[in-house]
Amino acid sequence: MAATEHRLAATVLALAASLLAGCGSLSPDAGFDGVRQASQRLAGVEPVWARDDATRRELEAQVAQRLAETLSMDAAVQVALLNNRHLQADFEELGIADAERVQALRWPNPGFSFGRSTKGDEVEIERGLHLSIGRLLAMPMVREVESRRFARAQGLAATRVLQLVADTRKAWVQAVAARQGVQYARQVMDAAEASAELARRMAAVGNFNKLQLAREQAFYADAALGLARAEQAERSSRERLTRLLGLWGEQTAFRLPERLPELPAEPRELPQLERLAIAQRLDVQGARLAVDQAARQLGLSGPVRFVDALELGLMRNSSNEGPVQTGWEIGFQIPLFDFGDARRARAEGQYRQSVARAAALAVDARSEVREAYGAYRTAWDIARHQRDERVPLARRISEENLLRYNGMLIGVFELLADARAQIATVNAAIEAERDFWLAQADLDMALIGRPGLEAAAAIAAALPAGGAAADPGH
Repeated sequence: MAATEHRLAATVLALAASLLAGCGSLSPDAGFDGVRQASQRLAGVEPVWARDDATRRELEAQVAQRLAETLSMDAAVQVALLNNRHLQADFEELGIADAERVQALRWPNPGFSFGRSTKGDEVEIERGLHLSIGRLLAMPMVREVESRRFARAQGLAATRVLQLVADTRKAWVQAVAARQGVQYARQVMDAAEASAELARRMAAVGNFNKLQLAREQAFYADAALGLARAEQAERSSRERLTRLLGLWGEQTAFRLPERLPELPAEPRELPQLERLAIAQRLDVQGARLAVDQAARQLGLSGPVRFVDALELGLMRNSSNEGPVQTGWEIGFQIPLFDFGDARRARAEGQYRQSVARAAALAVDARSEVREAYGAYRTAWDIARHQRDERVPLARRISEENLLRYNGMLIGVFELLADARAQIATVNAAIEAERDFWLAQADLDMALIGRPGLEAAAAIAAALPAGGAAADPGH
C-alpha cells in the first residue's frame, strides 16, 4: 500500500515538474516581433520598442536625424513610431501580459501541513502534502486561455500602432494646410491694409466718401480677424502633431513643407468595396472569431464543471503509541444544488450575443466603407475642380483686370478687390486638398477596421501559433 502511495505522489510531482518546465518561461522579446510583423503587413511600418537605454539613445539619434530635415508625411509617421511615449507605454503591456501568462501557468507551491497533538502520554504528529488535482486537469485549458490573452495583448499593441499612424498622417495634413492658410491670410491682410490706407488718404483729400472708407476699413478689420484665427489654427494643429511625435524643447522647432502634396492623377477604383471590407476588416474578422470562441465555450460548459473542485491529498501521521499511518484522499463536489444549467444558459446567451454583434458589425462595416469611399471620391473631385477650374479662372480674371488697370479702365480699389478674391480662391483650393488627404486617411482606416478588441483578436489570430510562437516553452 505504501509503495502505491509513493508511486502516486511521485507521478503527480513529476507531471507538475514537466508542466512547470514547459510553460514557465518568458518570451525573449515579450511577443513584440509579432506586433512588428502585423504592423508591417497592415500599415507598411515597423515600430521599435525601447526596452533599454542603448535602444533609447539610438532612437533619439534617428529622431534627431529626421528632424534636421523638412518633415514629410512619411518622416512624421516614423518619428511618431520611434518617439511617442504613449506608444512605448503601450508596448510595456506586452511584458506585463507575458509575465501574467507565465505566472498563471506556473503551479502554486504545494501545501504542507504539520500538527502535533497529545492525549495523555500519547503524542501524535500529523504531516500532510496537498496538491490541487483540479488545477492539474484544467492545465491544458488554462494554457490555452492565457496564451490567448497574451496574443490579444499583442493584437492591442498592433492596433495602437495603426491608430497612431492614421492620427499622425491626419495631423500632418492639418498642420501643413494650416500653415498654407496663414500664408494666404497674411496676403489678404496685406492687401486689405493697403486698401484701407489708400482709402484713408483719399478720404483725407476729399476724393472718397465716408461710406467707401468705412467699407475698406471693415474689410481690413475682417482680414485682421481672419489672420488671427488662421494663426491660432496653425498653432493648434502644429501642437497636436507635436504631441503625436512626442517632441519637446528645441525639437518643437521642426520644419514642415510649404504646401501639401500634389493630388494623385486618378482616384482609387474599388469596385468590390463592400466585399473587400468584409474580407479584410480586422473588426469583422475579430467578431467572427468571437462567434467561434463562444461556440467552443458553449460546448465546454458541460464537462468543465465536473473538474472544478477535484483535490488530491496525501497524509502521513505518526504516534509514539502506534505505527505510522499513511494514506491519500480525493475530494470533489456533488452536483446536488448546482446542476450547471445556469452556466450553460449563460454560455448560450453569450453565443447568441456574439452572433448578433458580428452581424451588426458587418452591416456597419459595409456602411462605413461606402461613406468613406464616397467622401474620398467627392473630396478628390472638389480638389481637382478647384485646382483645374477655379484657380486658373481666378488667375485669368486677375490678368485681365491688371490690363484694364494699366489701361486706366478700372481703379486701384477694383484691382485690390480682385487680388483679394483670387487669394480667397487659392485658400479654398488649399482646404479642398486638405480635405482630400484627410478623406484618404479615413478611407484607409475604414478598410482596416475600427481599432478595438475585435481588431486586436483578429491580429492575434494571424500571429504564428496564436501569438505564442515566440515562447520557447510552448
